Amino acid sequence: MSNIVSNMDKPDRVALAQGTRQLLQPLASLLLKCGMTWKEFAELARTVFVQVASREYGIRGRQTNVSRVAILTGIGRREVGKIRQAMDEEGPPLPNQTTDATRVLSGWHQDPQFIGMDGIPHDLTISGSGPSFEELARRYAPDVPPSTMLKELRRVGAVTDVGAGGALRVTRRYYQPSQLDAQWILNAGSVFADLGANINHNLGRRSGDGSWFLGRATDDRIEVRAVPEFQAFLEKEGQQFLERVDAWLTAHRAAEATPPAETRKITRLGVGLFMIKGETDKQTGK
Repeated sequence: MSNIVSNMDKPDRVALAQGTRQLLQPLASLLLKCGMTWKEFAELARTVFVQVASREYGIRGRQTNVSRVAILTGIGRREVGKIRQAMDEEGPPLPNQTTDATRVLSGWHQDPQFIGMDGIPHDLTISGSGPSFEELARRYAPDVPPSTMLKELRRVGAVTDVGAGGALRVTRRYYQPSQLDAQWILNAGSVFADLGANINHNLGRRSGDGSWFLGRATDDRIEVRAVPEFQAFLEKEGQQFLERVDAWLTAHRAAEATPPAETRKITRLGVGLFMIKGETDKQTGK
């Protein structure tokens, strides 16, 4: 059962406001790049406040009633009702292909059937006997038609055509959509959501719950000329770490043939790794 946070449990309002500003700055920068106004954001924020309050503060697993949502959010009961009705009428969310596409690319780089003795991924035919892209796609993204997956990977430059026989060559290990296209935006939202879920878990966890790993390594007195060297270092070391994580996840992935009635629970698991750089560079000795 979730309870409304008491005044004694609430964080310092100054610290909360400062932390929220820091949280919103990169989000505001992203939204401005995409052409969203503050009024559009405010309307979305109202909807999300109602959505989260309805989902997370109910009693015995039920949806939170309208009056309780109104108290939590400060939004009038009538408006809460309108927002919830609009949410119920929304269509299905846009599919985020990031996970499926990355799984296909990772399989192409790791699965012994699709790599050579030297560890280099094979060039694949689209279909036919022997290792093919269709077989790869069905193995690692069974819910997405292989033709749709191939079209997307070609579009972002992760797969190219080589030779006269129509062979396919993988050029990237991870899926990165083109800047500011729909998949890029969905991917950005997913990254923000994952980081936010980690922080929310660690701040609100109950006694006995384990914390989720969250760590940073930063220093605010690094000379600007060292940035390219750090980028190269992170590309190498970070990539190797993510490949080990990816191999672990692949080894522990539940079989696709697991019956729906299987008692084991399935969850999403992973880790995020990203470069940090301050927006302003301090001058030495200042």
